[in-house]
Amino acid sequence: MFYQRFTFRLILRLLVINILIILLIYLIRNTKLWFTITGISIILTGAIFNLYHYIDQIREDIQRFILAVKTRDATLNFKNKATRGSFPELYDSFSEVIQAQKDIQLERDSMFQLIRAILEQVPVGVIVVRKEQTVSSEISMKEIVFFNQAASVLLGVPAYKYWHRLSQHLPAFAEEINAISAGGKRFIELKIQEKLIQLSAEVIPLNLYQRDYTIISFQNIKDEIEQKESEAWNRLIGVISHEILNSITPISSLSDTVSSLIEGREQLDRETLEDLRPAIQTIRRRSEGLLDFVKDYRLIAELPTPVLQYHTIGEVLHHIRVLMQPFASGRNIVLAIANTSAKVSLKIDLKLVEQALINLVTNSIHAVEEVERPLINIAYRLEQNRLYIDVCDNGKGVSPELMEKIFIPFFTTRKNGSGIGLTITRNIMKIHQGNLEVSSIPYEKTTFSLVFRYE
Repeated sequence: MFYQRFTFRLILRLLVINILIILLIYLIRNTKLWFTITGISIILTGAIFNLYHYIDQIREDIQRFILAVKTRDATLNFKNKATRGSFPELYDSFSEVIQAQKDIQLERDSMFQLIRAILEQVPVGVIVVRKEQTVSSEISMKEIVFFNQAASVLLGVPAYKYWHRLSQHLPAFAEEINAISAGGKRFIELKIQEKLIQLSAEVIPLNLYQRDYTIISFQNIKDEIEQKESEAWNRLIGVISHEILNSITPISSLSDTVSSLIEGREQLDRETLEDLRPAIQTIRRRSEGLLDFVKDYRLIAELPTPVLQYHTIGEVLHHIRVLMQPFASGRNIVLAIANTSAKVSLKIDLKLVEQALINLVTNSIHAVEEVERPLINIAYRLEQNRLYIDVCDNGKGVSPELMEKIFIPFFTTRKNGSGIGLTITRNIMKIHQGNLEVSSIPYEKTTFSLVFRYE
């Protein structure tokens, strides 16, 4: 009802105070009724105190509400105030805000528990480290706020509360993680309980609510690596077996033929010699082919140790132009090499990188043989912390089904190809801690890229 409203109560109190003040002034000026004056003064003082208490009570309620919101206190209740107070709508709003905050907090807590339960079930180790802002030493700076079961199992340690405890137990692991504390991935080998494990670790720094967190995730990839190695060896053995059988089969057959021609004879006539000559020549040719195959295999397996020195990209591209331009011009192929004066430098083995580029350009020259306007373009580009040397051509390219096979040793689509050029090139990039990438749209644009780290 209206008399319950704050405005009405405030006006009524102010009106009573004003009337009492006027009456008190009148009595003091025109009468000597000191007992009445004293009584009215006491009533006026009580009315002023009541007004102050009334306003102060509302102020305190508002402060209590603000404090409850700040501290996320969901126990504060304004139901009595809403039914008997001066501002029922205001107190109803207070209650609704506190209840909404309570619901949000419950939802956040339940979501946190859900995420925590999920992270406890995944086979990936997860450790979350929080850096405290006000600390007196390095040890107290890093508190582990989450340590899932997989991390405990993979590392063979209990769920420590502080990072320095984990560092003391596994210093090698802590050192590797600290090396990428700014973010990144790393391959880690650890010996835990006399067992060697191989981990793929990633660190993600994060700032939430003005606090620094570090999320460390890692998983055991030893089984996966072993499976990939087994698959690679099976493919390689299949190719080697195929090549050896292709050489051994005719050699064995011709050996039987030669043996039958000379068996039981002490002298050979001219006709027999004529029959023996092509057989022996074929045996020799196939034996030389098998020997070349073994040499190619050794070339893949035994790359020389790189001699790393700083060289400019312009220097590398200039050397390739001098080496490959006559070869390309003799086949009416346009070889365009840009940036031969570029001053960007890399720490590389110049001879090995030149060999890698020669392999790629040679492949491109063979790829554009049947193209009407053959073009090979070589250039470099910088993207983030990577430097790319691209060899592009408009040749027949690489079909999607062959994309995974072209790096298998001795696999080739050319009639007289050895199948080791791309394998050697990729191995050269690996010893430079780089990579070899390929993208292809047949008869439009095929690009092989030497990818180097550039910092």
